Formats: sequence, C-alpha cells, structure tokens
Amino acid sequence: MDRTAPLGNTEQEGNNILASFNYEPAEIEKGYTDRVLYLNISENSFKAKQIPEKMKDLFVGGKGYGLKLLWDAVGPDTGWNNADNEFIVSPGPVCGTTQYPGCGKSIVVTLSPLTGTAIDSNVGGYFGPFLKCAGWDALEIQGKSEKDVIIFIDGDEGHIDIMEDYLTDSDSHLVAAKLTEDLARNEEDKPNIAVISSGRGGENSFWGMVNFSLFDRRRKDVRLKQAGRGGTGTVLRDKGIKAIVVRSSKFLGNMNHPENPSHVKDLGMKVHREIFRLDNKQIKMRKSGTSFLVELCNKHELLPVNNYKYGSHPEHYKIRREIWEQRFTQGIPDGCWYGCTIQCAKAVDGFTLKTGPYKGEKVIVDGPEYETIGALGSNCGIFDPDHILEANFYCDTYGLDTIGVGTGTAFVMECYELGILDREKTGGLELNFGNKDAAMALLHQIAEGSGFGKIAGLGIKKMKKYFIREFGADPAILKDIGMETKGLEYSEYVTKDCISQQAGYAMANKGPQHDETWMMGMEVINRELKTLGDKVEAIYWFSLFRTWFSLNGTCKMPWADIVPEDNYLQPNASRVPEHVNNLIELYSAVTGKPLTEEGMLRQSERVHNLQRTLNIKMGIWGKEKDQPPYRAMGPVTEEEYLYRREYYDSMIKNEIGKIPDTMNLSDKIALVREHKEKNYTLLQQMIYRKRGWNEDGIPTVETLNKLGIADNDLVETVERALSLSSAR
Repeated sequence: MDRTAPLGNTEQEGNNILASFNYEPAEIEKGYTDRVLYLNISENSFKAKQIPEKMKDLFVGGKGYGLKLLWDAVGPDTGWNNADNEFIVSPGPVCGTTQYPGCGKSIVVTLSPLTGTAIDSNVGGYFGPFLKCAGWDALEIQGKSEKDVIIFIDGDEGHIDIMEDYLTDSDSHLVAAKLTEDLARNEEDKPNIAVISSGRGGENSFWGMVNFSLFDRRRKDVRLKQAGRGGTGTVLRDKGIKAIVVRSSKFLGNMNHPENPSHVKDLGMKVHREIFRLDNKQIKMRKSGTSFLVELCNKHELLPVNNYKYGSHPEHYKIRREIWEQRFTQGIPDGCWYGCTIQCAKAVDGFTLKTGPYKGEKVIVDGPEYETIGALGSNCGIFDPDHILEANFYCDTYGLDTIGVGTGTAFVMECYELGILDREKTGGLELNFGNKDAAMALLHQIAEGSGFGKIAGLGIKKMKKYFIREFGADPAILKDIGMETKGLEYSEYVTKDCISQQAGYAMANKGPQHDETWMMGMEVINRELKTLGDKVEAIYWFSLFRTWFSLNGTCKMPWADIVPEDNYLQPNASRVPEHVNNLIELYSAVTGKPLTEEGMLRQSERVHNLQRTLNIKMGIWGKEKDQPPYRAMGPVTEEEYLYRREYYDSMIKNEIGKIPDTMNLSDKIALVREHKEKNYTLLQQMIYRKRGWNEDGIPTVETLNKLGIADNDLVETVERALSLSSAR
C-alpha cells in the first residue's frame, strides 16, 4: 500500500510514512492469538512470529513471554542502549476479560539502564487488551531509529505504519491526547485508541517510564497509567520511538473467546458482589485508592520518612486517606480497564499547576497512589498534598518513575544534610529534607537533563560512584544509605522490623520492588511469621504466587485488598484461599487448561528461574547482589537508634543476650548490625536452598531439569556461573 499518511484524521497532513505493512488479524481463541508482532525499527521491517506451543506451555504469557523473547534476543554484552535490546509488551491470556475485575494488566520487559539486566513493569490502561484484539499476544520491538518515529497498529484494518514523528510536543499528556485526536476516525472512535509514550524525562534520565493511555468516556479526556520501574521510558526514547498507538474497536465482553464463558461470568459476579458489599467496610479502595496505606504504615513503623531513617511521622495526618478522599473526584468509575469494580485508579480533576512549563493550567492528575505519596512526600520529609499532586503530574507527563525520583531525591537530601553535597555542588539548590521548592526544582531539572538534575537522573547507584569520584564521599556511608539493590531504587516501605521483606526486596530478580513480595502484613502487622523457617515458606509461596499475576495480565487488588468476611477463619488466611481458587478457576475457564495451586506456582517458578538465569547471563549474580543496603535492615546513624532506643535496647537484651545499659551508643549500633546481618545471611541461604539454588543464588542444573526449562543455552549459562562460584 502506497500511502503518505496514517489512517485517521491526519491524511491531509502528508506525514512521512517510513514503512507500512498489512496483516490479517489473528482471532483470539481461549485467551491467545499465538502470534508476536516483531518490528525492527533500524530496518523498518515487520514479521508475524508464531508462538511455539512449548513456549506457551512453559512461560504462559505476559512477563513469561517478555523474558523468553528478551533471552533469545540479547547476549551477555548487550547494553540497554544497544540496538539488540528489545522493548516488549505482552498482556497475558486472561488480560482483556471484562467480567472479572482487574484483568487489564500488561507487562513491559526490556534491559534496564539502571540495572543492566531485565526489568519487568506491570501497567494498566487499554493498550494491552487492544493489542490482543488487534491480533497479537506480544509486541516485540528491536533496533534504533535514526529519527523519532510513531508506530501505529490499526487492528481494525490489519495495518501497521511506522511514520516520522510530526508532533511538536514530547510530554505524555499532550502526546497521548494529540494522537488520540489525530488517529481516531471520529469522536466515537476515541475510546478505541490507546497510546504508549514517555516524555522529556525519558530522554534525559535513567528513571524514564512509559505511560499507557486510556480515553475516559465520562471525562472525555485521556488518562495515563504507568509502567514505572527500571527505565522503560529511557529505552523507548533511546530507540527513537515517540509513541506507539493501537486501535481496536473489536473488543467485546467475551473477546478472549474463553473455553467456558458462563463460568467466567459467574466467577466475576461473585467477586463484584463481594467488592460492592465489603469495600466500604474494609479499606475503601473505591473511594481512596491505595492511600489507606499511609496511616497503616505510619502505625507500624513502615512509612518511609527522610530517606527511610524513620517509619512514622507526627505530620502523616496531612497526607493520610481522608485528605485524598476529599481531593479525588468521586462518583466517576475509575478503573484502568473495563469491568473492574475495584476502581482504585483515582484521579484529581482540575488541579491548577503552580510551577514548570504548564504553570497555571488545569490538569487531571492520575493518582497519587500510596507509593507516590511516600516517595514524593514523606520520604523527602514533605507532607504537603498539593506538592505531591504537582510532582505526581509532572513525573507522569515527563515520563519519570515517581518511586525512582522520590527515593533518589531522598538520598540526595540526606547527602546534602551530611555535608557530602552543598549549594555549590547542587547549583544553588538547598536540598534539605522538607524543602519542597528545591525538590520541585530538582524534578524539573531531572526532566530537562540540566543542572544537578543531570547527575541525579543517573539513579542512586551511579550517583554513589559520582559522589565518591568527584566529591570524595565515604563509600561506606553511601553504601549504607543509598537505597538501591542491583541498581533499582527501593519502593516505599521501611523494612527494619521485617527481615522477610528485606529478603523479598533484595533477592527480587529485577531489584527491590514490592510486586513480588509484600511481607509486612504477615510479619509486622499480624505477627504470623515466628521462625526463619516460617519466613522462608512465606517468601517462597508469595513470590511465586504474586509472579503469576504478571504472567496472565491480572491485578492483585481483587485477590488481597478485599477479602471474604470469613477469610480469617480459613487455613493460611493471608493467602486468601477462596480468591486463589477463583483465579485458578478463571484461568481454566479462559484457557480450557486444568490448573491446581501447585501448577500455578510451577508456572511462576519456571519464569522466576528464567529471569534469574537471564540475570546470570547479563553478569548479575552472586549473593552480594542480593544484599540490601544496611538502612533497609537497621539503624545506620545514632539518631535512628535513639528514635527507637527502647526497641533496639530490648533486641540487645532479649535476642542477643547482652545488657544494653552497660554499653555506649556506638557499640550498641554495631552489635545490632552484627546481629541483623548474621540473621539475614542465614535467611538468604535458607531461601536459596528452598529455591534449588546454590550458595551464590545460582539455579542448579537439577532445578532447571525439574522445571522443564533445561535448554542448552540456559544450562550452559548456569554451569559457567556454578563453576565460577565454586572457585570463589
């Protein structure tokens, strides 16, 4: 087809089409199309790749597909900004279901600029389900374009355009709105358009993230959901991709053509009724999203304050749930996919910006969620909801990860207060905890790649090296307070009292993100995990179970955030067994494949070990790579110890068997550290053994064989690492 403009309302503009492809959209059958859309934007080439049955059986979809495609594409020397790196989006077999809540998730997979290995980031919005409706189980993009491009996948027409970027704006709220306007056939077609984009933050920092759009029918405007972690937007913009757009008007209630549509409907109705009946009695997710966690975390010393020094603050009430409930627009369905009655994707309408390039404009702010409140607020010593909203909006439109920016800013603030940084080094920014004006100025600099923001935007791992090299900073203190593992910044929980979450964070394959394990409820709040053995079993089960969501395109909220009234009476109540069974039945009703809880965990375990082996392939292995910074474990400074003196003195007396009254403060801090590090090492080795890994966290060949993934390239990778490990 010889065309000079994309389909939609831009025909008359004469946009430069670099390549066009026609295809026959595959039908979805039992949750799958069995095809991958492969695009190479160095060559502007297209390929429809058939998914082998073995790949489908072993890796399921979503994150599993993304990691397998990435494994096949990259070598040990592939850098994040190499043309061979891939940007992959995969929704999973259950994604797109509208009868059961929370089934609109997609997974973005790529090599991270922060970690140098695979990052997977889950995201709502309409792109994933529409991609599947357009005939694809995954989108796999390789190569780098010499000029910025826009990719348009028209699922209605069976047509793909790679076009030269014609937009004058780069920030996501404008890019998504403009492309929705341009590529929709008419007003009624706008809800059928979904856009992936980043922004200037993706161009200028390693914290770049990608936004997935949805057109809000009631607001008649575009909203954004984020694949936030690991620099996904940095990769997108480095490849020269301004945006990826998909159109599909074909989705219906049974778009997945499930094996048993009536059972899918029955399961969904059961959970919908439960949500309507119980949400207002439990955590009020439909009114306040995840902001309820502020008060809960503050109560249990889990709320990050001043770079995770403290777990609570007397001013937390200024950013607790009631504050956000008043600001969130109520009475409008706020799901990030059709049919989700959890409605946690809250928004603030008509917020007037006070700073930056859009100062004075009224905008929609998507969120904030708890992580953003903690990151941009309390962790920086800031308890101003208007500041959090403004920073939230700018992070989103700039394409910046709120967790990375917030945790990174908190680290910079502590370095400033320790004297490692000063006004001269920061270009005049007085980056004390609580200085919201300086924090906002730094955010804008990060997005622009200017001033001190250019250094901060490298991420904590690279900042530590820079501060040591350029400013003579003490490596030991930076190691203790720089809240990153494997290069990824910590999300927003203080884990000093929760050794299971210390391990859950630091031992996560991609780095410290809470989607794989959230152990604070069991260990800290409910006090269920009495022994290290209990903790090992819980970490093993939950890390695999929570991985399963990312394989299938489902959200964890309907599983654990609203629970049956009699759940507390059930064995293993923290697992919410009735909801686990719902998900097993949902998977089988969609795919037609029988599944048990053991089979569910085995699906995840294969993907978990594939990702672990990919880390090894990329040179990320060894028990030291699974070690948290000490700030995640215990008190680094005297003020931290004194803040909870009674607690730590009791630990010395009752757990260590010493008398704290006879010791000076520095000796007590050292003794607590020795105790905590010894326990962590013991727990780490117990988890390795449970997972079938050696003492350096390397899967054994026997483990790969047990899981059915002992292909030659995986076996060769672990054998080389096992040999090196034994020689250490």
